Amino acid sequence: MASFEREVKFRLAFLERRAPRWAGPAGILTLLLLWQALCMSGLVSELYLPAPTSILQTGWEMLVSGEIAVNMKASLQRIGWGFFVGSIAGILIGLLTGFSKLAEAVGNPLIYSLYPVPKIALLPLIILWLGIGEVSKISIISLGVFFPVVINTYSGVKNVDPLLIKVAVSYRTSQLNIIRKVVLPAALPVIFAGLKLAAGTSLLLLVAAEMIAAKEGIGAMVLHYGDLMLTTKLMVGVLVLSLLGLLFNRVLERLERFLIPWK
Repeated sequence: MASFEREVKFRLAFLERRAPRWAGPAGILTLLLLWQALCMSGLVSELYLPAPTSILQTGWEMLVSGEIAVNMKASLQRIGWGFFVGSIAGILIGLLTGFSKLAEAVGNPLIYSLYPVPKIALLPLIILWLGIGEVSKISIISLGVFFPVVINTYSGVKNVDPLLIKVAVSYRTSQLNIIRKVVLPAALPVIFAGLKLAAGTSLLLLVAAEMIAAKEGIGAMVLHYGDLMLTTKLMVGVLVLSLLGLLFNRVLERLERFLIPWK
């Protein structure tokens, strides 16, 4: 019996044990060192795979010249508006379809039939409808953000404990207050999971939109230097996109901790 208890305690301690803070940075540093060693060995040409030191040096030069700032500003404006519009629409419609049987019957067939369609494939059609200006770029990003958010919001609402809703109804709480004070807080963890998925999708669609019809932006910069075979500057653009993805994830994690302190 004592040995069984020790085994259970050991397993629980293993599951609850947290990874050290240095584990993530150490993994990235190890990968960069191996990458640098591979480039210095001469087995791979700088044309195909520039060394991390070369990328950082070129990135610093582009940052000082203001080239990165100009392209970053254009990309952040597009992705900011696209993510905001798509996420707000997704949360509102997800709450509606999850809470209303009529909205669920009407909306879900449309949502689930359109969701599998690759959003990049719709980009030429959206450009045909809306032109090659900013509206078409923001629209395709919003569309890509909308679907993971609306589906996760709907799932979060459906998984709310019915007992919580019954208690709220027994106190004669209005429908709006039930959604605002019971359903939405309970569904927030699942909603944030959808927002994190949507953040990656928004970056993908941003790059695609900027490669097709944009003079400024990180995607346009990557395409331009790819056409010129300037691989080091191309890799700087890829690095900037990676940092943007990391930044978005951190912001959403902080916002999640603030809005869901009980999680």
